[in-house]
Amino acid sequence: MAQISARIKDELFAELQKVAKKTERTLTYHLEKAIELYLGEYADLQIALDRLNDPTDKTISFEEMEQKVGLRD
Repeated sequence: MAQISARIKDELFAELQKVAKKTERTLTYHLEKAIELYLGEYADLQIALDRLNDPTDKTISFEEMEQKVGLRD
């Protein structure tokens, strides 16, 4: 397990302490969960941006998508 050091705003730290106290979990637990969530969301965002910027990736209209999923005849 790695150890890191970071500086965060006092207000953010106070909120983190409140959550840790309310949930009876450690600060480390909540920091790990926050980082995991951020990294997962960032990965999804990057995939979406890569697809958006890929000129070979075929796009379809909203109407075509409705038809494909059976919302429109």
